[in-house]
Amino acid sequence: MSHSGKEVSSAASSDITAFLDRVKSVKVRREVAVRGRLIFALDATLSRQPTWDLAQSLQGRMFETARSLGGLDVQLVYFRGLMECRASKFIADGEGLGELMSRISVRGGETQIAKVLKHTLQEAQTLKVGALIYVGDAMEENADKLSVLAGEIAVLGVKAFMFHEGADAIAAAAFKEIARLTGGAYAAFDVNAPKRLADLLAAAAAYAAGGRQALEKQVSNGGEAARLLLTQMR
Repeated sequence: MSHSGKEVSSAASSDITAFLDRVKSVKVRREVAVRGRLIFALDATLSRQPTWDLAQSLQGRMFETARSLGGLDVQLVYFRGLMECRASKFIADGEGLGELMSRISVRGGETQIAKVLKHTLQEAQTLKVGALIYVGDAMEENADKLSVLAGEIAVLGVKAFMFHEGADAIAAAAFKEIARLTGGAYAAFDVNAPKRLADLLAAAAAYAAGGRQALEKQVSNGGEAARLLLTQMR
């Protein structure tokens, strides 16, 4: 997967391409020692329509949390349709990513989690990535191959926070294993309980921006989502 904002699949619409071209001109801060880097990955296949809209409305809180801890450079990755998988550049505080998400509609297709993990590996080999947040409801790939990729990103210090919509047992098993192998965390949520997803996203972003200490501070302030993540992490 390219991290330059160019398409991976020719199926991308022109308006998304135009937006990603504009994103190239946005200045990305380079204070690597101060700012974290977060990859925010979403399954945008047809079954995700309700959660896609929800994630779009909740991402603002995630970025607010990150900014309060010194800021975060965020990259949006999504897949949908017949092998379309795309990534924005890393953007300071996720500025403009809400606009991008509003331009994307879900399309039928199978999951492409392996591409997300391979892309994360490439990014982490270039410059440290603090965390991968993945939001999805299904897994239609080879679980063993995903585990190998998870192990590779773990070596580079990337923790995966796997947030699972629904109760699909195959997806749950795969997501839990990816989280375990990377030292991250798994959590399920219901689209009818948006606050839980909002809290999970904010807690994971806090880790990416401020490390374990930021999560521990949230726990001390009564953050149950932070506590759930922290109890699983290593």
